[in-house]
Amino acid sequence: MTKVGPDGARRRPDDLIVEEPMTIQLDGTVVSTTMRTPGNDFELAAGFCFTEGLLAGAPVTGVRYCASGPAIASAFNDVNVETGGRAPTPTPRLGTTSSSCGWCGSDQIDALLERLAPLPSTAAIDTSVMAAVPAVVTGGQGLFTSTGAVHAAAAFDPDGTVLLTREDVGRHNAVDKVIGAMLLAGELPATGRGLFVSGRASVEMVQKTWAAGFSSLVAVSAPTALAVHAARRAGLTLVGFARGERFNVYSDGVPALPASGSAADIA
Repeated sequence: MTKVGPDGARRRPDDLIVEEPMTIQLDGTVVSTTMRTPGNDFELAAGFCFTEGLLAGAPVTGVRYCASGPAIASAFNDVNVETGGRAPTPTPRLGTTSSSCGWCGSDQIDALLERLAPLPSTAAIDTSVMAAVPAVVTGGQGLFTSTGAVHAAAAFDPDGTVLLTREDVGRHNAVDKVIGAMLLAGELPATGRGLFVSGRASVEMVQKTWAAGFSSLVAVSAPTALAVHAARRAGLTLVGFARGERFNVYSDGVPALPASGSAADIA
C-alpha cells in the first residue's frame, strides 16, 4: 500500500484482516452462510445455532468441518453442528448474512418473548466495573492491533474479570463465538455475567445476549431504539457509550411491561 502523511507518501506493507464465507449446517441442513474472520469456527457455528433458537434445547453432540465439494475449496468453510437429529429441522435463511447485521424487525420482539423468558433478577454489576471492561478488552485485541478492522466481544464476571474475548469482522460473529465457546464448555446460561461488544448495541446484540442468559450488555457505541425496547422487555441491563468513566444506562435490568408506543418513541 501507499501511506500518505504530512511528510509525503511512501510504500509499505500492511496487515489486512481475512473475510471469508462460512456455511453453517445443523444436522446436515444448511441454515446460514455468514461472512466471518476464520478462526473459532466451531464456536461460531454452535453459538449461531444457539442464539437463533435453532437448537430448541437439544444438546450439541459434535461440531465438525465438512466438505461439500473439493476438500481444498470447502473443507474449512463449511461447518456442521450435530445434535443427533434431536434439534427441530431448521428453516434455512435466505441469502448470505453480512458481517455487519443479521437480524432486525420490531415485530420479532414478541416472537422472542415467546421463546425467551424475561431474565432472572440478579445482583447488579457495579457500574464502575462495566465502565472499566472496555479498556481491559482493548488491551487483548491482537487482531485489532494488527489490522484495525475487527470487532470484539467478551464475557466478564461481576468483579470485572474478562473470561474470554473473541474477534471477528462481524459484531454478531464475535458474539456468537463467545456464546458458542461457553455453550461447548457447559457454561450457559451466563446468569449474573456481562457481555461486552466493541460497536453499537443493535437489537441483534440484545437478542443474542438475552438468549445466552447474560444479565448485562455493555457497548462502546450507541444502542438503537429497538435494542433499548428489547432490553427493557428482557430485564437486561444495557449500557452504551462506555468510554472510560463516561457511559449511559438505557435499561436498568428490571423487566418492563409492553409499551403502548413504538420502539422509536423510547427516550
